[in-house]
Amino acid sequence: MIYRLLQTEKSAPLFGEWQETMIWSCLQGIMGTIYADAPEKPASAMALLGDFCFFAGKPNKELVLYGPGRGGRKFLIMVPQNDKWAELIKVCYGERAKKVIRYAIKKEPDIFDQKALKDVVEELPDEYTLELMDESLFRKCKEIKWCRDWVSQYDTFDEYQKYGLGAVILKDGEMVSGASSYSGYRGGIEVQIDTREDFRRRGLAGICGARLILECLKRGWYPSWDAQNRQSVALAEKLGYHFEKEYAAYEVSL
Repeated sequence: MIYRLLQTEKSAPLFGEWQETMIWSCLQGIMGTIYADAPEKPASAMALLGDFCFFAGKPNKELVLYGPGRGGRKFLIMVPQNDKWAELIKVCYGERAKKVIRYAIKKEPDIFDQKALKDVVEELPDEYTLELMDESLFRKCKEIKWCRDWVSQYDTFDEYQKYGLGAVILKDGEMVSGASSYSGYRGGIEVQIDTREDFRRRGLAGICGARLILECLKRGWYPSWDAQNRQSVALAEKLGYHFEKEYAAYEVSL
């Protein structure tokens, strides 16, 4: 039997020192959910937030099969703690589980050169405007598929103001690029950056990313970055981050 943990700290030892902010969000009760095989002394646990789930502890088939049923999801990125969890994901989902390589970026709170970041922001061409996410932009993001993940984990703007932050580039009043918080935890956010397809390769992602980092630093927040591809790694490095390691995840179609 699988349980939703209300006392999420009971699963913390299973996740150990895993440097993943979405796990922290779940453990802190900010957003997301922890599921486990027992309510008091779990041996297996899953942190589920948005399109991501993270498996820790003793591999448990019931838990691997349980996550996709939450919230009517059609797609999940499953991240195994080790090879045994990875094998179990493949056993459970077969060809529906596509192995992908993601790129962890080091968490170094004091690494950022604020002058260099301000210089990047100053590169914004005159035909664009750069604004922080407000309630109007928040509501627009909810309605536009390509940028919905900037705000999708926040039910209300009040919640976003408390645990989120974003910088958006507009042209003629329309959002064309932005950097926002996919998720939030005590002390920081997980960065989500995207640019509308017809405005890519113009340096806009770097500009709004630099502004978001600067705003996080003003609040004493850490802007955590996890890269889906090498292009994201390169952008992160341009903004002052350092690459840490590759890791395997599984994109599962449900």
